[in-house]
Amino acid sequence: MSKQATGLTVHNQSRRLEVEFDDGANFSIPFELLRVYSPSAEVKGHGPGQETLQVGKREVGIAGIEPVGNYAIQPTFSDGHNTGLYTWDYLYRLGQEQDSLWADYMARLHAAGFAGDSGRETGTVLPGTGVKASHGCDHKH
Repeated sequence: MSKQATGLTVHNQSRRLEVEFDDGANFSIPFELLRVYSPSAEVKGHGPGQETLQVGKREVGIAGIEPVGNYAIQPTFSDGHNTGLYTWDYLYRLGQEQDSLWADYMARLHAAGFAGDSGRETGTVLPGTGVKASHGCDHKH
């Protein structure tokens, strides 16, 4: 059965989204985790192995959130990213699995050549690109 969010609070100071669900679960999800695991084509790509590693998102904020029907939200992040539709089920998964997702994200940053958590710093670019990998959907259709 699908989850239903019963409460949503944006905490700009701590950069966390608090989500309460109808089963009593309550998660506090960092904006950075939401941003780097955006369910958008820009981040996820158009198939397995097409993901784009997001860097420089430590300070990302949420500028606004639009509801999408009764099943999802569409946040606008402070870096301009606004194409991810976060369903209640997806937010529940992000909340429930945030420790393992965070570990996976850090492992991918290290595999890309970033020491420690340097890949999270604002203004960071992917090695060899010279540009931030997080703006625009730049693949050809």
